[in-house]
Amino acid sequence: MAARSRTWTRVCRLEDIDVEGGVTALVDGLAVAVFRTWDDRVFGLGNYDPFSKASVLSRGIVGTRGEVPFVASPMYKQAFDLRDGRCLDDAAVRVPAYDVRVTGGDVLVGGRKGADTS
Repeated sequence: MAARSRTWTRVCRLEDIDVEGGVTALVDGLAVAVFRTWDDRVFGLGNYDPFSKASVLSRGIVGTRGEVPFVASPMYKQAFDLRDGRCLDDAAVRVPAYDVRVTGGDVLVGGRKGADTS
């Protein structure tokens, strides 16, 4: 399999994302949910909810469990760790997590975490 190069896609301005909210962006043909936490950290997950089989995670409820930032699916309320996509309610399930950064107020989405980027 060919290695994937690191590219960043601008999706919006940070202020375009509500605090503790999310937006969906098309990045390399995939729907990526980008979230902003109360402390202005940004995270990216695949938008597809594996439980409801719908592309809805960007419309979920953002919060924390202890120190873990998460989004709860708006469908059946399973919580996904914003840092790595693992389901906090079912250890066997996870969604893809993406590198996200803010540069000059622009939110940029990079590659999938854990993917070969060499």
